[in-house]
Amino acid sequence: MKRTLGVCYYPEHWPEDQWTSDAAQMVATGLTWVRIGEFGWSRMEPAPGAFTWDWLDRAIAVLGNAGLKIILGTPTATPQRWMIDKHPDMLAVDAEGHQRKFGSRRHYDFSHLGYRDECKRIARLMGERYGQNPHIAAWQIDNEYDCHDTTLSYSDAARAGFQDWLAQRYQSTDALNRAWGNVFWSMEYDSFDQIDLPNLTVTEPNHPHVLAFRRYSSDQVVAFNKVQADELRKHTDAALIHNYMGRITSFDHWKVGADLDIASWDSYPIGFLSDRLEGSRDFKHAFLRQGHPDMQAFHHDLYRAVGKGRMWVMEQQPGPVNWAPYNPAPLPGMARLWAWEAFAHGAETVCYFRWRQAPFAQEQMHAGLLRPDSAPAPALAEARQVADEIETLAKAGTAPAQAALVFDYESAWAWDAQPQGADFEMFRLAFAAYCALRRAGLNIDILPPETRDLSAYKLIMAPGIMTLSDPLRQALATFKGVALIGPRTDTKTNELSIPTPLGPDLPNADISVSLTESMPSDDAIALQDGGQFVHWFEHLEGGADVFAKTTAGQPAIMGTRNLRYLAGWPDDPTFDRIINEICVELGLETQALPNGLRIRDTTTHRFVFNYANHAQDWHGTSIPAAGVHWEPL
Repeated sequence: MKRTLGVCYYPEHWPEDQWTSDAAQMVATGLTWVRIGEFGWSRMEPAPGAFTWDWLDRAIAVLGNAGLKIILGTPTATPQRWMIDKHPDMLAVDAEGHQRKFGSRRHYDFSHLGYRDECKRIARLMGERYGQNPHIAAWQIDNEYDCHDTTLSYSDAARAGFQDWLAQRYQSTDALNRAWGNVFWSMEYDSFDQIDLPNLTVTEPNHPHVLAFRRYSSDQVVAFNKVQADELRKHTDAALIHNYMGRITSFDHWKVGADLDIASWDSYPIGFLSDRLEGSRDFKHAFLRQGHPDMQAFHHDLYRAVGKGRMWVMEQQPGPVNWAPYNPAPLPGMARLWAWEAFAHGAETVCYFRWRQAPFAQEQMHAGLLRPDSAPAPALAEARQVADEIETLAKAGTAPAQAALVFDYESAWAWDAQPQGADFEMFRLAFAAYCALRRAGLNIDILPPETRDLSAYKLIMAPGIMTLSDPLRQALATFKGVALIGPRTDTKTNELSIPTPLGPDLPNADISVSLTESMPSDDAIALQDGGQFVHWFEHLEGGADVFAKTTAGQPAIMGTRNLRYLAGWPDDPTFDRIINEICVELGLETQALPNGLRIRDTTTHRFVFNYANHAQDWHGTSIPAAGVHWEPL
């Protein structure tokens, strides 16, 4: 696999006589790919049925003739103003009942079938015109599903679609009433058209009602993506891609990815640290200009799996962004480090966002590889350095992982619907488990909830999985390593009710959760061997072996040699101890990594990344702040 670099470009933003020099400079920088078109619908179709393809034809020719491979985006994330006049009810509605307005982007409702048909039409027309163009080497469908909280809409279109979805799923209201427990509070329905959306209720709506709406809403994203993918496949053999985001769980990426060839994502480490991640003031200060040392790696591993082994970074932060609460500049070297970390985790391509900083509109404060006056921005030289290094480093894929983490979007929706504690969130728990594995220096794969074969791994973690799938349960029954399940795993049915007998239903392990506690941030459950559980603790019963106890004598880890249940949410030092003890038992080598130092193995090299804001030693090698080091294995 040859690693490549690219950039995002908007020819419609710049004078046409500038395109040729831009393309030449991109090639001189060592870039291979250029993404265009994903926000250009108003220039492609300025009036209904009136197309002006000529500018796009010329842009494709200029960029392609310069030697660049083009990723062409369908422009469906930014429908133009006349589209709203044609479909005034296509605008999404928020949970408070307010209709969103035209004037930014992503102003559409996934449930609106009229708009979905418009997207099918533009995908077909673009496919017919450009599907066999030799310069178009990949396609991006839409842009950043759920950006700005746009998966869920409480519109009339969503209500009608949801009612039909429920009728197909449950067949009768009697079946739905039983599944949801609607006898409680006299919530029973006589017909599907009585069922409203689960917002604006006096107190919390019924949890399975919320979960059903989340499932329905995710299915609309899948259908929206599929209709465009199906049209494009009629006209092109080029790879189809979507650019996912960080820490987005509102739709099932596994199902969207099933209709695509490559999973890409948009990596903004500093923006994410400020805007989307928990952490103490001191932690965030220490990584202010570098980003969380595990956030990017988690998503590289997740989207490599969503992409069935193929992953890109479609947008890589090059400098300050415009959208976070605070927007510091990266430390010198971070644009290089982030790219190499992506490559070490299996990325085929890393594209920087964007070529030139825009001098106008909402993103004018978002840095690019060039300043608005076309002078080089700091990341341009780092991109050139990465391009040079790519040529000297052997091609390599990711090394086999010793450990794997199961990640399930439906479980995220379930615990959003029924958190049972202000600090409980599926992503936070899964990410905490991932970080512990990464701090141990392990290569990690992320697995879908329907995984059937675990034989490639020695250590499996499945935290917060609402209901174990039958394939995964069967795989766990024959697993020869150690699987650490929980907390809050297999404790509910797929309709979010408590099963009888009590869960978890783990193969050959007599364990049940008899009582659940959630705890405020100033409380914890102490463990006998040191450490503590925070946020969450479950009381376990049964005849299985006990591997760890609380200071009160209650089981903290319980199970069999190969299958163990973790009864609480360990804090970071406790997670580290638990993982390291299991690795010793399994004969897995771990690393004592200094704070901010991380490693990742490929088939040929070990990469070491220093996220710290100071130099650190690695086996006698001093790695500077924001530095990358690699050595042959």
